[in-house]
Amino acid sequence: MMKAIAVDDEPLSLEIIENYCKNFSFLQFEKVFTKTGAALQYLEKNPVDLLFLDINMPAMSGVELYKSLQHKPMLIFTTSYSEYALESYELNAVDYLLKPFTLNRFEKAVSKAHELHNLVHHATVAEQSKYLMLKVDYGVIKVVLADILFIEGLDNYLKIHLQNQSPVVVRLTLKSLIEKLPEKEFIRVHRSYIVPVKRIESVKQKIITIAGEEIPIGKNYEGDVMTFLKK
Repeated sequence: MMKAIAVDDEPLSLEIIENYCKNFSFLQFEKVFTKTGAALQYLEKNPVDLLFLDINMPAMSGVELYKSLQHKPMLIFTTSYSEYALESYELNAVDYLLKPFTLNRFEKAVSKAHELHNLVHHATVAEQSKYLMLKVDYGVIKVVLADILFIEGLDNYLKIHLQNQSPVVVRLTLKSLIEKLPEKEFIRVHRSYIVPVKRIESVKQKIITIAGEEIPIGKNYEGDVMTFLKK
């Protein structure tokens, strides 16, 4: 779902945009504004994903409004003037709609924005899945998943052993941590150990070897470990 607002000094144009938006389930249309100042105040406190913006506005142009935003949403210009097209490209606008535009042309613009929104969202999720932000005594530390050799449970603390780095000690349980880790990449092998599958060098006589360290496979975890490794 994408949150959207429209800014235009022509009430009829705003009415058309709002009505068009009702045709798309992925759009959550929030508000309309006829004044750039009011729109700017709203956007400072209420970030949106998509902004429909007229260019030729009194007091402040649409371009000036967009440039002044700290958090810039995706932008679709809606204007009667074709001469601003070049400037829209410089601002990385998703599309440039010349009035009067049809519902079919509007659909092409918002569909393009929707595709871009999904790409950015999925990329963000994928990037976040590559690391953990964990609380430590002195603040917060970023732990890159690819650097983890194995994780050792010490009562209510965890000792995260890392490649070419000092271990990180955090106040957390193994049960809580395993829920934060990608289930296809990490497995609990003992009541006191979690290991990344790609780091396993060998498994012999219920002992896993990782970076020269021997990690036991607990009796209660043996079946799950062997089934996982066979897959």
